[in-house]
Amino acid sequence: MRIAISSVAFLAVLSAASAFQPSALRLPVTSSVRSSSSSVVSSPFIIQPSAKKSSLYMASEEAAVPSTGTGTATIPNEIFNLVKSIVGAGVLSLPAGIAAFGNAPSAVLPAVALICIIGGFSAYGFSLIGRVCSYTGGQSYRGAWSESVGDETSWIPAVTCTFKTCFAVLSYSMILGDTIRALLMTCGIETTRTLALLGVTGTTLLPLCLLKNLSSLAPFSLAGIAGMFYTTIAMALRYLGGSYKVGQAAVKGSKGAAAAVPAGKYIADIATNYQPQFGNLGASAALSPNVFILICMLSTAYMAHFNAPKFFIELKDNTIKRYNTVVGTSFGISIFLFALIGALGFLTFGSASSGLILNNYAATDGLMSLSRFAVTISIIFSFPLVFVGARDGWLDLLKVPMEKRTDSVLTKTTVAILSGITLIATQLKELAFIMSFAGATLGNALIYVYPALMFRAAVKKMGDKASKGLKREVPFAMFSAFLGVGMGAIGTKMAFGLL
Repeated sequence: MRIAISSVAFLAVLSAASAFQPSALRLPVTSSVRSSSSSVVSSPFIIQPSAKKSSLYMASEEAAVPSTGTGTATIPNEIFNLVKSIVGAGVLSLPAGIAAFGNAPSAVLPAVALICIIGGFSAYGFSLIGRVCSYTGGQSYRGAWSESVGDETSWIPAVTCTFKTCFAVLSYSMILGDTIRALLMTCGIETTRTLALLGVTGTTLLPLCLLKNLSSLAPFSLAGIAGMFYTTIAMALRYLGGSYKVGQAAVKGSKGAAAAVPAGKYIADIATNYQPQFGNLGASAALSPNVFILICMLSTAYMAHFNAPKFFIELKDNTIKRYNTVVGTSFGISIFLFALIGALGFLTFGSASSGLILNNYAATDGLMSLSRFAVTISIIFSFPLVFVGARDGWLDLLKVPMEKRTDSVLTKTTVAILSGITLIATQLKELAFIMSFAGATLGNALIYVYPALMFRAAVKKMGDKASKGLKREVPFAMFSAFLGVGMGAIGTKMAFGLL
């Protein structure tokens, strides 16, 4: 909630890296649970031709890293697209992440601090990927790995990216099942979550995923960020207006009677398990291992890293300094929105916060029904962009050559993958589990571990040409990697407690 905390925590991490390397910094992202920043879906798994490497290997501490590409995107354009990529529907699970360890309002304080800290480290990992691309000429996540660590192990990030994208598609399906059902209830139509999901998948998602050209869907990605801004405002209005407060009878005490608190306008319209519940587990509860559930959710929420090379390449005059301006500003905005949405949802519903916070709001609440509609439209038109990334990832891993990817093969593959994911989505209802488990395993690897390994390998290959600043930064980068492994191990164990 406090912008100052957000800014200080974020800048602290960037400043730490600056101390190691004064003239080169970080990089941008796109995500699996978010739409691409362009109309063309580029696979992060394919090794693309290397760019020129001329003066990228820094010979001295003060050497500047020059522009290396022919991109045309301006800094404002990149910031908008990066924020759009980071701030997706996954943020709506953060109130449940706070509720995983606390049930008193003061639990928001450590939660906001963690959102800032994890956001800072996520930005640092994002920056490392871009810098590796600058040093080595890699033009994709897998390409950066191949040029730094080695081609023989490049299948590792490729597999990770593919599975992470599949988890993103799964989370989208789960959200659609909940939001479509709630919207139908608002219209007076009773149905089950499974029927709602099967209906939207068969009538809308499958035809969209079978489109041969997805460029026509790109303009609808604007609905995503617009929907999230609207949802944030709507949540603030409902919290400040007390529309979901639990009523309390007047209490007589030694100092007189306490006035009764009337129930909120919509409290009677929501199920008991979704009504606000608060206890005495406040800020100190952040010392509980359950806090790792929130931490790992954040690894999914901030995930956009396998498209970082794309942002770096497309930036006009893409010096690392300009690139880091994009990253710092974009992550700063995202951190603020994450903290605000997480805090508003938790302060409204406490420990009853659902894995999809929109589930807590009454179907009769017109303001929040409009929010559900906006989120639904955003996901429906973003779904094919993410799904095609997952499908192409599998085809790449199976080494299916482009000439054999006929319409028939693509149709059969699409139907098979979409059917499997939809079936799983009908059985899994706890979005918080998917967010935390995927973040603990795949997210931590892509955000913290792999970027650090690539950076270390790139610096090692520079040999004596590597600056002292780069060499000093390697231990810090590896610290972030070990931090990711530790958070992932504990977070995975805690995530299963949500089932």
